[in-house]
Amino acid sequence: MTSVPAPRPVLDPDRLVTPQGWRVEITEASPSTNAVVAERARAGEDEGVVVVTEHQTAGRGRLDRVWETPARSSLTLSVLLRPDAPAQDWPWLPLLTGYAVQAALADRLPDIALKWPNDVLVEERKVAGILVERIDTPLGPAAVIGIGINVSQTLEELPVALATSIELETGEPVERTGLLGQVLGSLHGLQGLLRDPEALRAAYVDVCSTLGRSVDVHLPGGDVRRGEALDIDSRGALVVSSAEGTFTVGAGDVIHVRPQQ
Repeated sequence: MTSVPAPRPVLDPDRLVTPQGWRVEITEASPSTNAVVAERARAGEDEGVVVVTEHQTAGRGRLDRVWETPARSSLTLSVLLRPDAPAQDWPWLPLLTGYAVQAALADRLPDIALKWPNDVLVEERKVAGILVERIDTPLGPAAVIGIGINVSQTLEELPVALATSIELETGEPVERTGLLGQVLGSLHGLQGLLRDPEALRAAYVDVCSTLGRSVDVHLPGGDVRRGEALDIDSRGALVVSSAEGTFTVGAGDVIHVRPQQ
């Protein structure tokens, strides 16, 4: 007789610790939390709205890659921010978000690191992804911060081979409500780094596993440039040394940055 797995626990809003001034809404299902929060932003909502869904059915990653998870197996959320920062510093937002997620998970996953620009890895396995979108609104530009963290997926439930979940890595159950509070607290507490890009750059570089490695930079149009990832510059772009010389690429300029095979 085949056993039926126990249903995964739901998030408990009564036990959720929320940063001051932030409003968290938990939905049973949503095609895309980023789309919901973007709509709120265009309608004039103030920053601090957080939409979390137990089951995202049509999520998107960078470059509109599809991203879906089984119900209640992940943390899938979007946050509305209206950063008080110069336009030239906005490219730091995905890196700041990745750093905040990394910081929130580091006590559970000692080997956690950041792959430039916006993946959170345990060794080479992706445990979380980030999608940040800039939205024009009547109140000025807004940032929709999308975060997806694999929490309890089994190997069979993961979308790609080079992915993992917190429970697969630790071998222990994860209480998602407490984890959600940690992630929101980390993002809220670290967002001030956007006003100090050099401090953010130093913090990001310290946990970025891309640096010091030989990488293939896949560009639009099918071009691939090969070199060593040297640094993150003052705008959050990746600096790469190649046989043809040093070049710099921003997150919006690349399809993939992958270790050389």
